[in-house]
Amino acid sequence: MTKRRKHLVSALVITTMMSSLAVACSSNTTKPAPNASDNKTNPAPGKATTYPIQTDKTLTYWGELTGNIVGVKSAHADVPFFQDWQKKTGVKLKFTAPPTNQAKEALNVMLASGDLPDMIEYDFLGAFPGGPEKAIKDGYILKLNDIIDKYAPNLKKYLKDNPNIDKMVKTDNGSYYAFPFIRGDAALQVYQGPIIRKDWLDELGLPVPETIDDWYTTLKAFKEKKGAAAPFSVVSVPRPFNEFNNGHFMEAYGVTRDFYLDNGTIKFGPAEKGYKDFLALFHKWYSEGLIDKNIATVDTKAMDANFGSGATGATIGNAGGGIGRWQPIVEAKDPKAKLVAAPYPVLKKGDTPFYGQKDHPFSSGGMVTITANSKNAELAARLLDYGYSDEGHMFFNFGTEGVSYKMENGYPKYTDQLMKNPDKLSPSQAMSLYIRANYSGPFVQDKRYIEQYLALPTQRDAVAIWQKTDVDKHKLPPITPTPEESSEMAKIMNDVNTLVDEMTLKIILGTEPVDNFDKYMEKMKTLKLDRALQIEKAALDRYNKR
Repeated sequence: MTKRRKHLVSALVITTMMSSLAVACSSNTTKPAPNASDNKTNPAPGKATTYPIQTDKTLTYWGELTGNIVGVKSAHADVPFFQDWQKKTGVKLKFTAPPTNQAKEALNVMLASGDLPDMIEYDFLGAFPGGPEKAIKDGYILKLNDIIDKYAPNLKKYLKDNPNIDKMVKTDNGSYYAFPFIRGDAALQVYQGPIIRKDWLDELGLPVPETIDDWYTTLKAFKEKKGAAAPFSVVSVPRPFNEFNNGHFMEAYGVTRDFYLDNGTIKFGPAEKGYKDFLALFHKWYSEGLIDKNIATVDTKAMDANFGSGATGATIGNAGGGIGRWQPIVEAKDPKAKLVAAPYPVLKKGDTPFYGQKDHPFSSGGMVTITANSKNAELAARLLDYGYSDEGHMFFNFGTEGVSYKMENGYPKYTDQLMKNPDKLSPSQAMSLYIRANYSGPFVQDKRYIEQYLALPTQRDAVAIWQKTDVDKHKLPPITPTPEESSEMAKIMNDVNTLVDEMTLKIILGTEPVDNFDKYMEKMKTLKLDRALQIEKAALDRYNKR
């Protein structure tokens, strides 16, 4: 579940959000105006909406069915959450969804047709070429400043009360363009880091590793004394070292895999000496059999097999989808097996890790836009504003009281329908049927969700361990290139990232010597990395002026 700054990888297929190609709505591109019939039942502009809204209209909504539901339900209309959302808001919805993993292609066809729904759930910040300003300029989505001011008082109040988030959810020009997904607490922003077999450490008399030297000692012991064929392994599909985008291990050398800030200067980690040091380290470990020999092709199934067979004792993963996934697998082989978090490694014991995984409060996944040709913009805004109301906050995060949660001493506790599903669905699958807190959407995520989703003490401990980094000093804010810069940036970084992936694999696997790093740096310059750094700086300067 690594999060790269998505505007750099707009060429990749985006697997979040959307719906199918058969959306039946008007292709009229005139700007929306409040409908006279709505004024009879809706409050005056700027006033809070009373739900359920009294309306006989049906709105159209384009959004991908989350992966946890695929295979469980075939359409939004069959999902209890979406059924109840319509009942609670009083607004009937007609949903459509694209084929799995084809959201981007489906969106492009739909936009070209001009036949747009009222609402589109899609990452227009990171996945749309040119970004939201271009989508507004091209007449696909509405600039929402006036709409939010008049018809979304709940979202308006939240943004006014949280100016740091308000700064993130609009463009450099000050345009609001979507109803955003917001992580409402710092505890929701960190969820990934190193994971290790604590039972093996205890058996070998070793502490949880903190330094790079500790890790070397530990992995050698796993190989030599536990017979681990792949002491350290990590998912490398669809990209080599797929989980390393947040600086795992390389942060010990003061770099990360992406752009970052170093004393106010923007740098690109793979072009810095620290990345060469990281490559040298991992080449040494690989050559000594401490890293999975199949590291270039490891996917999730291979990782499951590694843990299940006892071949692997350490990896990088998430608290939920990592520890939560692999703990039952290792227990099935050894009831005493225990996976725990390890801190991000450092060179010197006691140092604070330079970088780590941490999302911004504003996460571009799950955002919902209103289309420029919608004749129902006011009603759509009032519907979407529900997610930021007190009632909507509870519904999006916990579902329907008595069904998916019950109040215990003022705390919304998920029921067995979610946590011990009678149909044998996993908690993540069952949750996705009744709430949106475990993926995304137009609402503010509640930390009480994660407190329950991370059911194991080791999962909750992991988040606290992984939070202890200096990432806040070095992580760039959600900056955005201009539409013109975005196209240029995408071309440069597609070429640069391809080169970095090639360099990383070849040097670690030993098909090229570590000293060839310098040749790759020269090649990187010819791919106009310096221009990419200029674009990043210009975008940061504009962001700071918002």
